Amino acid sequence: MSAREGATNPEAPNPQLPIAQKLRLRYAKRGRLRFTSHRDFSRAFERAVRRAGVPIGFSSGYSPHPKISYANASPTGAASEAEYLEIGLTRVCDPETVRAELDASLPPGLDVTDVVVAVAGSLADRLEASEWQVALPGADADAVARAAKAFLSTPEVLVERMTKRGLRTFDCREAVVGLEVCTVDDVVAVRAVVRHVIPTVRPDDVLTGLRACGGLVTPSTPVATRLSQGPLDTGSGTVGDPFAPDRQPA
Repeated sequence: MSAREGATNPEAPNPQLPIAQKLRLRYAKRGRLRFTSHRDFSRAFERAVRRAGVPIGFSSGYSPHPKISYANASPTGAASEAEYLEIGLTRVCDPETVRAELDASLPPGLDVTDVVVAVAGSLADRLEASEWQVALPGADADAVARAAKAFLSTPEVLVERMTKRGLRTFDCREAVVGLEVCTVDDVVAVRAVVRHVIPTVRPDDVLTGLRACGGLVTPSTPVATRLSQGPLDTGSGTVGDPFAPDRQPA
């Protein structure tokens, strides 16, 4: 068995305990905690692991790191009900106990909602698309509907975004599988199923496209929430549960 599969590598500097179990976690970013950056969350999560006494595994080497793998984190400022990560433990633990202990150790608004035992396959490979809801306070529902119709009828919608490599222009329309107008707590909103592509098409890119081709006006700051992410059903245009294969009975 290789070190990656759970056996300690005695030749590595500072060898660590082998990994006995891998757990996959779903967590949410809610309320003001939506402004938490990925780096801020990772620090908070590592502190929560220590507080909860979760037997996290560490990498070998001169600078051991906890065995935590993050998958497709949402942008800073966006709320989310569907963020995912995977942890490696040095002993087998009950998933629900780990969920409750980690949730209690994180601040309110960073909430662990589900934990499963990793069975097989790559979690990141299952995250093919996201369903986003963007609330548009003060926007006119008819105007939003016209903008959505114009967006969907346009084959290519070019937007610009500053990236680490500078200003980049890309088509945001191709990634949008579905787009509809709805109302959330008496506020008009749009819901979009967006395929994960490179570069990532974010909710603000979709809004930029709606403004460009549909004349969308947003009087107040939009609030984006990721409702789900997982495998894309191309037939229905819906997003499935990435934990489904792990929930299957052995």
